[in-house]
Amino acid sequence: MAVTITQNEIAPDQFPEIAPYPHRHVDDLLPEEAALSHMVIWQRIEQYIAYRFVPRTVVWHVEGEGHWTPPLAPATITAALVWENGGWSETTLPAGPYGYCLPGDGPYKITATVGEEGATVPEDVHEAYRRLHEYFRGVAEQFKADAALRSFDGDDIAPNWTARALQLSGAADLLRPYRRV
Repeated sequence: MAVTITQNEIAPDQFPEIAPYPHRHVDDLLPEEAALSHMVIWQRIEQYIAYRFVPRTVVWHVEGEGHWTPPLAPATITAALVWENGGWSETTLPAGPYGYCLPGDGPYKITATVGEEGATVPEDVHEAYRRLHEYFRGVAEQFKADAALRSFDGDDIAPNWTARALQLSGAADLLRPYRRV
């Protein structure tokens, strides 16, 4: 069975626009503090799911003979190289029942475009984005400069509230169908 050794994904310049829930004005929160990065929320979602809604280039290094499925979708293979005689040589990946069937041990360097131009983002992903945005916004408003965000030694912001944000916001449940290809 072929195994993906590395995955190098080039981040896109922009992500789909999704309007967050409308918010009331918070008097003691400055506008620059209230603004949440659209890119940060999308990056957090994309780290959790295997589907991409904006095209980007991905390079995988794969070793082993046998069936291999790109770990991200939708993927269009644009180049495939195999290491032979001390250098990379172009090759064609034969189709297999689960994606591709790699004929030798490799290693292989597979380049693909993942995501589709103008793809429609499903409504449950829209809702997951809104929930995650709302969660980050709510924590920022509620605990601004509060001890609840501090670590035990008082120096660092505790990462726990962001580490489990997808689960605590309910976004993870909505994204579950997109976890695997």
